[in-house]
Amino acid sequence: MGILQIENVTKTYGKHTAVNNVSFDMPEGSIFGLLGPNGAGKTSLIRIITTITRADQGSVYLGGEKLNSSHPSQIGYMPEERGLYKKMKVGDHLLYLAQLKGMSKTEAKTKIDHWFEKFEIQDWWDKKVEELSKGMQQKIQFISTVVHEPKLLILDEPFSGLDPINTNLIKDEIHELNRKGISIIFSTHRMEQVEEICEHIVLINKGQNVLEGKVKEIKNQFKDNLFKIEYEGSLPANILDDVKIVKQSEGAITIQVPEEKQSNQLLQRLLAQGVFVHSFNEILPSLNEIFIKKVGEVNAF
Repeated sequence: MGILQIENVTKTYGKHTAVNNVSFDMPEGSIFGLLGPNGAGKTSLIRIITTITRADQGSVYLGGEKLNSSHPSQIGYMPEERGLYKKMKVGDHLLYLAQLKGMSKTEAKTKIDHWFEKFEIQDWWDKKVEELSKGMQQKIQFISTVVHEPKLLILDEPFSGLDPINTNLIKDEIHELNRKGISIIFSTHRMEQVEEICEHIVLINKGQNVLEGKVKEIKNQFKDNLFKIEYEGSLPANILDDVKIVKQSEGAITIQVPEEKQSNQLLQRLLAQGVFVHSFNEILPSLNEIFIKKVGEVNAF
C-alpha cells in the first residue's frame, strides 16, 4: 500500500469544479511529481491532502488510514506563496512553527540548531525575517517545513528565488530526506527538474487526472522510435531506404524507424558495411513535450 491514496476526489467552488473525480496512488518512499498548468487543480488538491479544505466527494488515505485531524502533524507543506511573519525573528519563528507541529520547545531547538549548522546560518537566529533576501527566506521556509520530520513532504516550487548554488543545496537535502524514508510530493512547472528528481508523476489538467505512472515508463509510452546516429565518413547508398530521415548534418543523422526492433537491424547493417559508428542513441521525448501533447489533447475537447 502506498503512502497516499486519492480515490475519486471532487472539489467544487460554486459553479467551478476545481478537482474532478481524481484518483491516484503515491508509492511510499517515492519522490512524486504533481504536474499541471496554472488553474489545473493542483493547489486545490494539495489543500485537501493537507486538510486545509475537505473534498466534496471521494476519499483520501494517508498511510492506509482515512485522512483525519491527526494527520497534519505528519505532513510538511511548503506552498508556492511563502507565509513567514516578516517582523518575527528567524529563530523564534521556527520555534513557533515547530511547536505548532507538536514538537516540544527543547526538541525543536535541537532540530533547528542542526539545520542552522547544516546550512551554515547560525548567525541568522536573531535576524528578522524581513532582513533576509528572498533566497534566504526560502531556506527558512524549507527548514520550517521539514524540521518535524514528516512522513509526507509537499514542496510547491521549492527552488523559486534560489540561485544555482542554493538550488543544488536544497536539491541535495530533498534527496537526503527521501533516502531517510520521507515520501515527497514535488509540484513545479519546470519539467526538466521533474525529470531529474521524480520517479513517478501524475498530470492534472482541468481538474482531471490525464496521465500517471513512472517517469521512465511514460517516456517509453510516448516515444516515436527516433534514433540519432553519429558516424565517421559517409553512409553507403540505399542503407537508409526503409527509414525516415528527420535531420541530417555532417557526421550525424536522426532517423525514425517503423518498429523499434529495426534499429538493431540497421545498426548491424551499418557495422557490416564498415561504417565507423561513434554512437547510436534512442531519442526519448522530454516530459515537457509529453506535457504539452497531453494538455493540448485535453484542451482540444
